[in-house]
Amino acid sequence: MIVSPSAVSGVHPETGRVVRIECRHGRIESVEPAEDRTDNFVSPGWIDLQVNGFAGIDYNDPASPAEEIGRSIEAQRTTGVARMYPTVITGSHEDMTGSLRNLAKARRTLPNGDAMLGFHVEGPWISPDDGPRGAHPRAHVRPPSVEEFERLQDAADGAVRLVTLGPEHDEAPRVIEHMVRSGVVVSIGHTGATASQIRDAVDAGATMSTHLGNGAHSLLARHDNYIVHQLADDRLYAGMIVDGIHLPPPFARIALRAKGLDRSILVTDAVAPAHCPPGIYRLGEQEVELGPDRRVELLTTRRLAGSALSMDHGIENAMRFTGMTPLEATRLATANAGAAMGLPDRSGYLEVGQAADLTLFSVSPDGEVRVNRTAPTG
Repeated sequence: MIVSPSAVSGVHPETGRVVRIECRHGRIESVEPAEDRTDNFVSPGWIDLQVNGFAGIDYNDPASPAEEIGRSIEAQRTTGVARMYPTVITGSHEDMTGSLRNLAKARRTLPNGDAMLGFHVEGPWISPDDGPRGAHPRAHVRPPSVEEFERLQDAADGAVRLVTLGPEHDEAPRVIEHMVRSGVVVSIGHTGATASQIRDAVDAGATMSTHLGNGAHSLLARHDNYIVHQLADDRLYAGMIVDGIHLPPPFARIALRAKGLDRSILVTDAVAPAHCPPGIYRLGEQEVELGPDRRVELLTTRRLAGSALSMDHGIENAMRFTGMTPLEATRLATANAGAAMGLPDRSGYLEVGQAADLTLFSVSPDGEVRVNRTAPTG
């Protein structure tokens, strides 16, 4: 492996051949065949669109110290994630604005703050029903409003880039149209919406599904249900938590086939216990427990409450569960995520002009993914 401030050599996942990638001013300048010897793959830096916390740090806590947020970013880099969208979930308006204000300050002031491409607001405009609501506190679920969105956006220094909502609210299409006009990507999630409500949301500008297959009722109609309708709409990208807990492997295989390799995205939905030993942690105002089986559950209801997944294991699972190649699996965490978020410099795969965030990783004969380096280059 050859690594310098302006060049990286690694095996291109598409061709299986070693390439040397020259970078300058944060962009890939050239990708050329190389004679270097290395077993490491090189890919664009991985992007996580949904991460609520990591390495013991809760992004939903308005008092999380900036230096600890910075430490959590470095911990994610060890798992291959170069850029991320810290996620703030349903809470009181005061807590949500406080958390966004705190994250925005960290983004401005930390040396590695630019790893946060923006923020993901997941709720509070979701279904109030048990099942679709997931681990979000019922007391703070409310209808969407343009006014509240603008207050949250102000608290975030204008950096809210992704919003998850349930389209069953009467106000949803109007609010979706407003957010999309302001440059925000809108994702459908934590919903019990009908087919017509989902269609109206997509017509209004929604372009994603949040952790598809989760945040749902335990029992659904066989054919006419909100998971099927989102799978069937080719206009929607789909985020998926491929940890073997949120989605069993057969569902992951089916969903990936339905959405296709260009519309599927790997997310972790990680919470503070990710990258930590089993124990009790916090997710906003609620206590969660990470068990020895790596499940994260609310202490009160034992519902799943985010995950302890890291992106390297998500990519590993995608290959193991579906037979994907390293190229196919890493596209779900790189070019697809960039395209879904409307980022031209992150929508290609090791192409000239693309952002020079690069991840070097290896895959063992038994399928284990090991990250060796994640960093901006050039």
